Amino acid sequence: MAVSREHSPYDAELPSTAPAGSLVLEKGNIHSLAATGCLLYGGFDSKNIRVWKNQQDFAEFKSSSGFVKAIVVAADRVFTGHQDGKIRAWKVSPKDATVYKRIGNLPRLKDILWSSLNPSNYVEARRHSSALWIRHSDAISCLSLNEEQGLLYSGSWDRTFKIWRISDSRCLESVVAHDDTINSIVAAVSGLVFTGSADGTVKVWRRELHGKGTKHAPVQTLLKQEWAVTSLAISPTAPVVYCGSSDGLINFWEGEQHLVHGGVLQSHKMAVLCLVASGNLLLSGSADTTICVWRREGAVHTCLSVLSGHAGPVKCLATAPDAGGDEDGGSGATRWTVYSGSLDKSVKLWRVSEQAPEALLRGPQLVPVGPGDSKAC
Repeated sequence: MAVSREHSPYDAELPSTAPAGSLVLEKGNIHSLAATGCLLYGGFDSKNIRVWKNQQDFAEFKSSSGFVKAIVVAADRVFTGHQDGKIRAWKVSPKDATVYKRIGNLPRLKDILWSSLNPSNYVEARRHSSALWIRHSDAISCLSLNEEQGLLYSGSWDRTFKIWRISDSRCLESVVAHDDTINSIVAAVSGLVFTGSADGTVKVWRRELHGKGTKHAPVQTLLKQEWAVTSLAISPTAPVVYCGSSDGLINFWEGEQHLVHGGVLQSHKMAVLCLVASGNLLLSGSADTTICVWRREGAVHTCLSVLSGHAGPVKCLATAPDAGGDEDGGSGATRWTVYSGSLDKSVKLWRVSEQAPEALLRGPQLVPVGPGDSKAC
């Protein structure tokens, strides 16, 4: 596939920043991040979930097994997806905001027991074994929310994605979606769901009414390639879907219902491991240890800068609106706080702007680990 040179960051020298500080964690590599309000959640291969408030160490809770591969926050609940194939639900204690209590697993034990009584609820799993359709038989690789519909989506190495009703933690549907592991899933407000797989495909699914419930039907295959699809993101400001792959390229598609290929972004020299879209910006993290900041203007994407500072692959990204005040010379440009987690056991904090490259970036700041006073959200 040809790469449009106008999209390439290598056509001219780009601003690059070096780290001004780093949090080195002794608890393991970080695999997932989620930001909401003034809180940042981080998931580790040590099975720990760590919480920062206003960039200050705030809380920590731990699962009994399976390192944390995905985190999403739905109102007052935190859902974590684990290597052991389980989804765990957590809630903050009403008596102590630094204490998180596990309130259950998905699927619920009573649903497992009830389903196990009926042989028709068993489906073929990998390695010539059978499993209940409501349970993932391999690692949870990704989670996504449709908060408007009250649904949680989980993607797994078992090649399926499942749909859960958040209100009662029930599994509503299981879809065998790909020929290999599902690496990324994104649910759109429109009712469309996008899945990306190690089989090299990106598929689009639509939630449709089916009797008293809903079913997800395939409507489009956006990509078929040799390289694994590693990450997906949806622009919050335009009907644009992004796909990162193990060849270091980012494909994107545009359109409300039927999506059309818009181009290819050449941003990295190694696999793209994570994507996040905020405002008119797209950020991509890579196995080459860098983060590329893209700005979208219509169908044109420009790589504004490359963030350098990690010593290992950038595994996850999260963003939040920056509340640091107008430091862009009164430009009024939208600013974002970007968190990056790496297999170098560090989390870095960056502030990026949708302004021109000259005023784009302020280098990563220290995310403190020690106890400290936290500001109110």
